[in-house]
Amino acid sequence: MAKTNWSRRHILSLVDLISNEYDIILQTAASFREILSGRTKKVPALQGKVVANLFFEPSTRTRSSFELAAKRLSADILNFSPGTSSLTKGETILDTAKTYLAMGADIMVIRHKQAGVPQAIATEMDLKKTKVSVLNAGDGQHEHPSQALLDLYTICTLLDRDRPRLELLEGKKIAIVGDILHSRVARSNIWSLTEAGAEVHLAGPPTLLPKMFLDLIKNDRKGKLLLHWEVEPALRAADFVMTLRLQKERMSQHLLPSLREYHQYYGITRDRLKLCQPHVKILHPGPVNRGVEISSDLMDDPEFSLISQQVTSGVAVRMALLYLIGSSN
Repeated sequence: MAKTNWSRRHILSLVDLISNEYDIILQTAASFREILSGRTKKVPALQGKVVANLFFEPSTRTRSSFELAAKRLSADILNFSPGTSSLTKGETILDTAKTYLAMGADIMVIRHKQAGVPQAIATEMDLKKTKVSVLNAGDGQHEHPSQALLDLYTICTLLDRDRPRLELLEGKKIAIVGDILHSRVARSNIWSLTEAGAEVHLAGPPTLLPKMFLDLIKNDRKGKLLLHWEVEPALRAADFVMTLRLQKERMSQHLLPSLREYHQYYGITRDRLKLCQPHVKILHPGPVNRGVEISSDLMDDPEFSLISQQVTSGVAVRMALLYLIGSSN
């Protein structure tokens, strides 16, 4: 891989990423996609580096994707499991991070149910004047940068496979539907898509989509953010539809009457897609509640669904992120 002008040590949020940085990530991911489609599937880009996957919260897709990405870059990997760690004996999260620092970790990929934990660890690493990079793999109801970036990459490569770039989304209408209140994926996507100049429409029941989301976007964003409590205005003439997991554990909080009623009013079906552009595509970060956020047959229909492409894109994008921050330290 050729050197880029990337200078960020940490990737904790997308709120202040600029267009040029997005394009560097997209183009670097495209280069790694070509490697992954070849026979070797492995490069020595991070040979000798140690990547520590510190997942304090359960994860299948994100953890496996980061682990495979690190292996494809020839990095050494340390995997953390909270259930069998010293956390059960009273060790603090920062002390756990310091332990992995002492083991020689160069990059820490952090996932935690509480917002701000990756930032706290990055701050500690900086205070100790280490060269360790921290990558946020999802923190509470804050952000999930790598998921939004793989969503962005999936869309951009659909529009131009050879030259994915941010400007391709300018003026596109993108609907994000579902449990936006609890979604770190939605927050990160809002930042990336509005920076691209897209028109982003949020849709969901009032209990899962408070008006405060309109305060996220200031006048300096290139795109627009609109809010709907009915799904039809969001879908009308949409180019892309992102559905979000309805978190069943929230049912005990009486935020929704029932899953059946949610699907009736907000579920993505073939009939509802008739409101969208004829070329509309559907994305979902997974895991999917079939028949709730999206009809099961639609999820598996390659004419509309980009869900499997998102999973594939995840490895290339996370290779790009690890490479960029790993090469900057």
